[in-house]
Amino acid sequence: MGMLRGVIDPELGSDIVDLGMAKRVTVSDDGLVTITIALTTAGCPLRAQIQRDIRARVEGLPGVTKVKLDWTELDQAEKAAAMAKARWNVRESAPDTEIPATTKIITIASGKGGVGKSSVTANLAAALAARGLTVGVMDADIWGFSIPRMLGVDGRLRGEAGDGGSGKKIIPFERSIGPGLVKIVSMGLLVDDEESALMWRGLMLNRAVQHFLEDVHWGAMDYLLIDMPPGTGDVQMGLARMLPRAEMIVVTTPSLSAQKVATRAVSMARKSYLRVAGVIENMSAFECAHGESYALFGTGGGQALADDAGVPLLGRIPLEASVAAGGDRGEPVALGEGPAAAAFAAIAEIIVTEAVPPVAMAGCSARMLDAAIAALDAEPPKTAVSGLTSDGTLPV
Repeated sequence: MGMLRGVIDPELGSDIVDLGMAKRVTVSDDGLVTITIALTTAGCPLRAQIQRDIRARVEGLPGVTKVKLDWTELDQAEKAAAMAKARWNVRESAPDTEIPATTKIITIASGKGGVGKSSVTANLAAALAARGLTVGVMDADIWGFSIPRMLGVDGRLRGEAGDGGSGKKIIPFERSIGPGLVKIVSMGLLVDDEESALMWRGLMLNRAVQHFLEDVHWGAMDYLLIDMPPGTGDVQMGLARMLPRAEMIVVTTPSLSAQKVATRAVSMARKSYLRVAGVIENMSAFECAHGESYALFGTGGGQALADDAGVPLLGRIPLEASVAAGGDRGEPVALGEGPAAAAFAAIAEIIVTEAVPPVAMAGCSARMLDAAIAALDAEPPKTAVSGLTSDGTLPV
């Protein structure tokens, strides 16, 4: 049942195990996994989305050959219990994060530094926004923040009064890209300058990430991309606990050594019950002006990692000087033309249509949640402790 805890009913905002919708899981000797799911309404249009999420999380597990889903409906007592849980979550869980339940969360991870993970994050955000989507970018690489420069934003984050005047919320920087919008939060927008060194240890790093989740007024978003620090340390483990519905995309280079290290990120995700949505191979072959292709960093690492993990290779980003130049200027190469821009656009297409499609609201369980929320109207609001300084920023 552990992997199913990452499958969220997008309108009730809780996982299907917690809501009592995941009834049974059986595994046969030949690797057939049979899962029985009870919906709030048998004809709910969200059935297709829940089915995609379950298959995406279970089919890639080692030893699984096939996934079969059986559908049923919650009885009246079970619906009442699910709504009671929803009421509890509205009261107790909602203040824990400002990420809307309908936002798809993707952590961009790597096993080691130097593979271009932040560059991939910034360009994917730009490519998704160019499609008309609203994309949040959370720079969780607290020591090595680089997202603000790559996305062309500068300054310091500000705060405003929270709901009911209690506490403060951080307001993300925003940048319009085509018909879409990118919202950015980074430690680089809190320090005095980007040369400032943060000599923080694990607890302080986790606390900063917690602030980004609890005390930022993110608002409505289709996606939240989280630029993870390299490796499998404190921040990664903390985010896995705080965001159990997150999914992971792993970035590697074509070299065998990078691929082997990136396997550790996949292992960490699986141990934390996070779904690995796919692999991106960055710094792939370099193509010169004469049309010759040179595999400067080796070949096959991305595909090998994808095969080992049982997930798709979402795409290969060619090695181009324009990628680094665009990051330095704050103009992501994904917004221009050329092989790298085309590769990012193709990966964004796969993410939206196959790998991690955005939530399509249907209304079948939201009507019941409205009644659950109404039951809380008479209760005083719970005060959230922001932990911000007097000017609305994190203490640094």
